[in-house]
Amino acid sequence: MADELPDPTPSAAPGDAPSPVTDSPWTAWRAATPARLALGRAGAGMPTDETLRFGWAHAMARDAIHAPLDVDALTADLRSLGWAVERVRSRADDRATYLRRPDLGRQLYADDAVRLRETGNSGADVCIVVGDGLSSLAVARHAAPLLAALRSQLSPETRFAPVVIATQARVALADEVAECFGATLSVMLIGERPGLSSPDSLGIYLTHAPRRGRHDAERNCISNVRPEGLSYPLAAFKLAWLMREALRRSLSGVALKDESDLAVLEASDGLPRLD
Repeated sequence: MADELPDPTPSAAPGDAPSPVTDSPWTAWRAATPARLALGRAGAGMPTDETLRFGWAHAMARDAIHAPLDVDALTADLRSLGWAVERVRSRADDRATYLRRPDLGRQLYADDAVRLRETGNSGADVCIVVGDGLSSLAVARHAAPLLAALRSQLSPETRFAPVVIATQARVALADEVAECFGATLSVMLIGERPGLSSPDSLGIYLTHAPRRGRHDAERNCISNVRPEGLSYPLAAFKLAWLMREALRRSLSGVALKDESDLAVLEASDGLPRLD
């Protein structure tokens, strides 16, 4: 038939043994997505190279979860960009405890809570917390470039508390940290749960009037921040829009819809700056 799919198996040269692998006719689609599709087959199983790629991707995801964050290096990167930096940890003493007890990852270590409160109520507009989360790789790669892109999107009058680097951290830890500073808004940059095609995806969570006991419906989320996903300039633009609107309307979460695309449509060229 004229519309039959062509045989994907390359014809063997004279004297060569035929290939044991049957390629998928959908192989060209792989150039458009990192998803695991069109893997081909070898008999009833997957080809050896695809089995090895799966093992490599799984190992990368496990490493992203278990590798400790280099706090010294991140501190140096952020200070070189002009950010004041503080360090804290959650009540999860180690990675195994962190993975088994999510509740401890949401609570600030008692001594760190006392130290932050002793700095006094800064009256800051925004408190940014950078947490290792489930992918220290994401934080190490993307937190500093994202914050560098964010600077140019915000008004110079924006009052910031020191950026806080938190280890063994869950999203809600930012509520208590920002509460210690008396900040109006908390922004948590955190490593997202790794996938087999994205072990280094960074997430952003924004909460107005942060305090202990806030729930996830009261937060806005921006996901998949990385060069292969949502770029730094676009993520910074979306975050700056949400920050401005959260401060202006005194709300966040399900009550605050991301309409930053309307601001893009109104701009004459590129991404507009949010003053």
